[in-house]
Amino acid sequence: MVYRQRIYFTSKHKAEIWDRWQRGESMSSIGRLFDRGSSSIYPLLSSTGGIRPPERRRSRLALTLGEREEISRGLKARYSLRVIARQLRRSPSTISREVRRNGGQLAYRATASDAAAWEPTPLPAATRPSQSGS
Repeated sequence: MVYRQRIYFTSKHKAEIWDRWQRGESMSSIGRLFDRGSSSIYPLLSSTGGIRPPERRRSRLALTLGEREEISRGLKARYSLRVIARQLRRSPSTISREVRRNGGQLAYRATASDAAAWEPTPLPAATRPSQSGS
């Protein structure tokens, strides 16, 4: 049996799948569009019960890319974290955690930090399903 190479749907592909599903197309016809069977489309649709998930939005409390750029520039200019926090009208602890979480004062990069902020947070070890077979 010949197996096809796994494809990962991009955000654009997922939007197209959801648009077609909402218009009433079948999973088989959507799958044919991507040269895949309905079994490739099913997991995407079933994970939310066939209802399109809301578009991800950043909390108004989260740091923006512009603020992260200011942090990066401030660190490059060798400003203290408190000075940077004052300029951004943010708590010094917020700036400190942001910098520590994303490489420290020497390695902090705004775009990498912003991209990391969009990644899902891993579950703590205590809530992760066990890996043992028992």
